[in-house]
Amino acid sequence: MFPNVSWTGLRRACAEDKEYDCVMTKVLLIDDDIELCALHQEVLEGEGFEVALAYDGESGVEAMAGSPPDIVVLDVMMPGMGGVETLRRIRRSSSVPVLMLTARGDDVDRIVGLELGADDYVTKPCTPRELVARLRAILRRVTSGGRPEATAALESGALRVQPAARRAVWRGAPLELTSTEFSLLEQLARQVGRVVSKEELSERALGRKLTRWDRSIDVHLSHLRAKLGELADGRSPIQTVRGQGYLLVAEPE
Repeated sequence: MFPNVSWTGLRRACAEDKEYDCVMTKVLLIDDDIELCALHQEVLEGEGFEVALAYDGESGVEAMAGSPPDIVVLDVMMPGMGGVETLRRIRRSSSVPVLMLTARGDDVDRIVGLELGADDYVTKPCTPRELVARLRAILRRVTSGGRPEATAALESGALRVQPAARRAVWRGAPLELTSTEFSLLEQLARQVGRVVSKEELSERALGRKLTRWDRSIDVHLSHLRAKLGELADGRSPIQTVRGQGYLLVAEPE
């Protein structure tokens, strides 16, 4: 049905992976570099993932409709339908987590990708270990931890955050959030009224240390602000504290 998509079997039982339940995580790799895809496929299968390959954007979008993955790895630079347009098509119908592969120093595509709803990015060339670590960091964010303190609902005025269901309600209406937007909102809601540094947000919400010139947090929070709108006094519910970080302002119900 999809000539450029190849689903592969698992090379070792997922029970060997101590970090996750024995449920296969499907990863869709969309990249025109066939040799690199083969390398990433071998590494990911060795780590207990089920892998699908699509060598162009069109096939990647078709694969999403045919057998939706749990997470997507998407290269920005592809002939024909590039990564940015592919992401735009994916986001029309799916909120699946997306990790983008970008060229080193390619800030424009990186920021555009985040603005379109990518969850994170990694610069190429990247080591297999870094790719696996980034994927697992994203998957941890979208999987319930099972601990009562991690899954109990958070309520603050007009905001209700349900970590276990990955659901947030603002002023009585559900918020349509990407996995990263939800993770950032959750971290701010856990410390409502207190300043949370960008370093802490990066480590807790993105699963990685903040690096110099990294604008991921700023872009995601900009989206959150737009979705939350303004408080009664015209301020944003998410305030920037210059040189310190961000804080969530509680709004009365």
